[in-house]
Amino acid sequence: MSRPIRYLLAVALLLGAACYMTILLPRAQASSAVVVPSPALDAPRVSGPLQTAVLAGGCFWGMQGVFEHVRGVHQVLAGYAGGERRTAYYPLVSTGTTGHAESVQITFDPGQVSFGQLLRIYFSVAHDPTELDRQGPDEGSQYRSVIFFADDTQRRIAQAYMTQLDKAGVFSRPIVTQLVPLKGFYEAEAYHQDYLIKDPDSPYIIDNDLPKIRNLQLLFPTEYQGRPVQVAHLSP
Repeated sequence: MSRPIRYLLAVALLLGAACYMTILLPRAQASSAVVVPSPALDAPRVSGPLQTAVLAGGCFWGMQGVFEHVRGVHQVLAGYAGGERRTAYYPLVSTGTTGHAESVQITFDPGQVSFGQLLRIYFSVAHDPTELDRQGPDEGSQYRSVIFFADDTQRRIAQAYMTQLDKAGVFSRPIVTQLVPLKGFYEAEAYHQDYLIKDPDSPYIIDNDLPKIRNLQLLFPTEYQGRPVQVAHLSP
């Protein structure tokens, strides 16, 4: 074989390998999960009225899909938080100029799962809390990592947990999750609700979100429930 032909074949192999790695890289990144300790400070698991938690960390399709598989969760709504009601529409939020973050509102039974346990799943498998204004392939402030606390108890638990994880060196980079008061949560459009359940064969879902659910089942077998809760009702 002549030198030019060998050279061309080598280049072709290198390009092919580069393309292959480009295809696999998002899946490899999405498949990663970090084992984090339980929060040292948490609310007691006691019977009482249902509570809500509002969390943001990347596209709300995956966040909703993960928490719909958590035992003790009654409903997970995809929506927007951080901005005003009048701008809580997907085309506007997608510009990254509204102050909103794609978020989920988790309604849960505090007798079955605590706020701290939800945060443990949030930091471990639902998203990467060290990515600033992005998550995986999605970039922009609307994909930022945020805990929208509803009261002082949630604020104290979240702040203590982030401090605990940073001091323990759980992540190779600092946690950039914002901790801000919840001023309003606004449901996303109907076509976004249960998107992962309705379109599990989407390449985006396969690469970025289904690995999170597999990690949830692997790392949190007692919290995982196979049958996800689904959005039962949406306002017009």
